[in-house]
Amino acid sequence: MEKVKFVVATRVSAADFYEKTATGRSLRAYNFPFLEVWLFPENRTGLPQLYNSVIQKAGAEPSMMIFAHDDIHILDFYWIDQLLNALTRFQIVGLAGNTRRVPRQPSWAFIDEKFTWDARENLSGVVGHGPGFPPRSLDVFGAPGQQVKLLDGLFLATHSKTLIDSGLAFDEQFDFHFYDMDFCRQAEAKNITCGTWPLSVIHESGGGYNSDSWRKSYAAYLAKWGE
Repeated sequence: MEKVKFVVATRVSAADFYEKTATGRSLRAYNFPFLEVWLFPENRTGLPQLYNSVIQKAGAEPSMMIFAHDDIHILDFYWIDQLLNALTRFQIVGLAGNTRRVPRQPSWAFIDEKFTWDARENLSGVVGHGPGFPPRSLDVFGAPGQQVKLLDGLFLATHSKTLIDSGLAFDEQFDFHFYDMDFCRQAEAKNITCGTWPLSVIHESGGGYNSDSWRKSYAAYLAKWGE
């Protein structure tokens, strides 16, 4: 089986990552011999820069690559098999996304700067939210298994060959916001398909919007894509 490179950054130490974060505790349970964890502890560097550094090192060894947040509980025992299956259908896979894109869209789920939710028929995917199992809420955005234009960056999977052959990478002008939306738009421009997949995951955070850093990244995103 090909290597699986799980790339994750955290603000805590390496030791605390495996003891105190949802992703660390999940990965400790799934101690597969083919799973490599690329951990960036005590991190303050933008995610695109970290992700790109791993992509650049992956060229000599084809692998499945997963880019994820440090606050997710992975509950599906067969999550790697699920992703391998998903990647036979889509080239980039996530948990939640939107089948359409509109001008000045501030998130995959919202259609305007007032954070108005898009219509349910345009959304796809299921994500639990809360501190653990069972989730505080199970957010059914729409049927998973659909091709989408935008994906939530809390969990993204692809094959290294897809990225290297196409030259697709994360734009390092975005640090912790909009890197996922920009990544999906770059993929679309290169005719690389994105899709959602049913995977049992609980996300502890609901996302951070409208902070100063978020607004700065939003302005950069709009400037880049001419919206």
